[in-house]
Amino acid sequence: MTGKEGYDVKKMMKKAAVCVLAAAMVTGLTGCGSLTDGKRIIRVSHAQSETHPEHLGLLAFKEYVEENLGDRYEVQIFPNEILGSAQKAIELTQTGAIDFVVAGTANLETFAGVYEIFSMPYLFDSEEVYKSVMQDTDYMEQVYESTDEAGFRVVTWYNAGTRNFYGKKPIRTPEDLKGLKIRVQQSPASVAMVNAFGAAAAPMGFGEVYTAIQQGVIDGAENNELALTNNKHGEVAKYYTYNKHQMVPDMLVANLKFLNSLSDEEYQVFKDAAVLSTEVEMDEWDKSIEEAKDIAVNQQGVEFLDVDVDAFKQVVLPLHEKMLKENPKIADLYNHIQAANEAARGGEQNGK
Repeated sequence: MTGKEGYDVKKMMKKAAVCVLAAAMVTGLTGCGSLTDGKRIIRVSHAQSETHPEHLGLLAFKEYVEENLGDRYEVQIFPNEILGSAQKAIELTQTGAIDFVVAGTANLETFAGVYEIFSMPYLFDSEEVYKSVMQDTDYMEQVYESTDEAGFRVVTWYNAGTRNFYGKKPIRTPEDLKGLKIRVQQSPASVAMVNAFGAAAAPMGFGEVYTAIQQGVIDGAENNELALTNNKHGEVAKYYTYNKHQMVPDMLVANLKFLNSLSDEEYQVFKDAAVLSTEVEMDEWDKSIEEAKDIAVNQQGVEFLDVDVDAFKQVVLPLHEKMLKENPKIADLYNHIQAANEAARGGEQNGK
């Protein structure tokens, strides 16, 4: 497919999506959905490409739902922010114009303060602890219900790896960040973290990052390895530092009225489909990171830097106490995670 053909297809998909939403708004869609051949259409929105692990996980979600409830439901997936940015798509999910959306926890902070905790630097001691906490479904259900008043609920999580600094210059120590302008997500905690390193935080939309680095508006950014390849940041930022300052999941969010409208049997199918989508996404994530690193090194000329993570951690640890004082809603989850960190440290010391 040529670039023009790809552009035309995407433009047509966007036009179709606008028509879908317009029809939904006109008919006063607020969770009851529209019908095609007697089937309820389920709309799922996300910001990634069709090759991204999250999209592949959602394809598994679609397949499972339609295998078990195909006489009643048809799942339609809209990638690449076709139905709008994450924040806009969340608002549409609140109204029921969209049934599911994949959103970062930074987007959920404004609806439930507990989600701010995932922007806390060095919250988890390791990826193993991070995954064990996120897979503790019984506990996380309490967190997921925190947005019920806003009209939506998280139904599962997706691994988005570790967030690390990358830029035009090598960052080997915390001191190397001083004076640099670094793009962050539009989260107060992320802004505070970068400023604590002595850099200047520059909150901006993800789509602006490539050009901002290229033109020298910013010196770098922070994200996972896929940003280098999927979003081509490796063309303009040649150094990627494994300082591992955040492990931030993406969340699959559902319209609450839709969930409540399901029978027990239907609800269980959607719940099982969500769990399956996470399993597929996690497996695909690990594969995609290895592929991304290979492309970044061999095609883009990116250098990956292993550094003393603890040196970075010590600089920003005071932010934990500050955030806990300013936002009491994160305290319970924070203590839960610290207990998991402590248990993992104990296991390591005992040689387990």
